[in-house]
Amino acid sequence: MTYKLYLMKAYEEIIDFIAAGATTGDVVAYKPSQATKERVRELIDREKSTSLSEEESSELDHYPELEHIMRLAKARAHRYVTEQ
Repeated sequence: MTYKLYLMKAYEEIIDFIAAGATTGDVVAYKPSQATKERVRELIDREKSTSLSEEESSELDHYPELEHIMRLAKARAHRYVTEQ
């Protein structure tokens, strides 16, 4: 699978989660899939032991952005949950 497909899977995972009607509680509890976790771990391990291709490096650079977006969403959702 190419890096673009892996990355699109990660984006689609979040989009599907939201589109399926995630509640604020769901957002607070959200965790990435095992496949996404494994892919990130694989890239980090390979980055440390060998070098990544330019495409793989670009893919790895996107995951912190997705994580940041979800952390912001979780913080906002947590605030909504505690205000109710």
